[in-house]
Amino acid sequence: MSDWTDIIHVATTHDPLSGAINTPIQLSSTFHQSSFNDFGEFDYARSGNPTRASGEIAIATLEHGTHGFLFSTGMAAISSVLFTLSAGDHIVVSKHVYGGTFRVLEDILPRWGITHDFVDFADVAAATKAIKPNTKALYIETPSNPTLQVTDIKAIVAVAKKHHLLTIADNTFLSPFLQRPLDLGVDIVVHSATKFLAGHSDILAGAVVVKQKALADRIYFIQNAVGATLGVFDTWLLLRGMKTLAVRMTQSSQSAKKIATFLAQHDKVSRILYPGLSTHQGYDIQLSQAKNGGAVLSFDVGSQHNAQTVVANLKIPVFSVSLGGVESIISYPPKMSHAELTTTQLLENGISPGLLRLSVGLESADDLINDLNQALNKIKKGA
Repeated sequence: MSDWTDIIHVATTHDPLSGAINTPIQLSSTFHQSSFNDFGEFDYARSGNPTRASGEIAIATLEHGTHGFLFSTGMAAISSVLFTLSAGDHIVVSKHVYGGTFRVLEDILPRWGITHDFVDFADVAAATKAIKPNTKALYIETPSNPTLQVTDIKAIVAVAKKHHLLTIADNTFLSPFLQRPLDLGVDIVVHSATKFLAGHSDILAGAVVVKQKALADRIYFIQNAVGATLGVFDTWLLLRGMKTLAVRMTQSSQSAKKIATFLAQHDKVSRILYPGLSTHQGYDIQLSQAKNGGAVLSFDVGSQHNAQTVVANLKIPVFSVSLGGVESIISYPPKMSHAELTTTQLLENGISPGLLRLSVGLESADDLINDLNQALNKIKKGA
């Protein structure tokens, strides 16, 4: 079956009792056991729930994995994967990583004796050089947030396998409809399912998918022990959102490319970051491992003052944190997604004072272009 058909198929689970085509919401914290010695699949909802199980099967299937796990937030998912590390372990991480992941790596894991190094994974040699005797995993995010840096997944996987390391990939920006890291050899895929998977800015959710049972057992142990699981209502909303993933990602990606092409030619834009443009440094790699450039782009207008001018004059996009909704969302990474970074760290990661990130929704691309144009034209010359 095609990806479009698969998405509808896995997100629409028939209820065997009633025949309802929508997954039932099982509101129960505990489950009756019919045998004193042999318990059923579910006993306590933190450990497992039929509604959540349907969502976990769906995300695992879409990512071409065998085991899926749903968490209360994207950071709960990412943190739970990182919590499988032990004191003394080391991890090599993309320097272009999401601010929340950066915070866990910098401020929490070191307390437990887990260390890390940030590298530019576009430089495979640098990534290889960062590996130490106690390194356990390589953590990539491609395209990265918010600079849309592209990592050659196959190349990094080859390095990891040579050194007997795990590879972890954050696939939030593209979703399994546009990119499947597990098919490229990655061991663990993580998502902020809040974003494109859910698609409507109405829930928080995280997801983890793996292919290996040993890894699945380790992640399930953390999920059950920590208990940051996704509730049944949010699981149901996630499944509903996933049903339109293909059509949403297709439309938003097409619009994003059209908008990026426009911005690349605008005299008030000094830099455009979008891996779907042939001028992007990672363009060839992007198209070798993903269907297109995705629905998120970033552009630089030269200064914080200019960025504020643009935001103040836009009429259509919401000015907010997050991304991946049906509505377009513009954000200012230095004060939002990457507020944890110092000024020096921001610049080192390519996050300049004038950088804005746009998550393209389902509005008319022409309307968005016209709106961006009038807002950009409010920037005074020489500002």
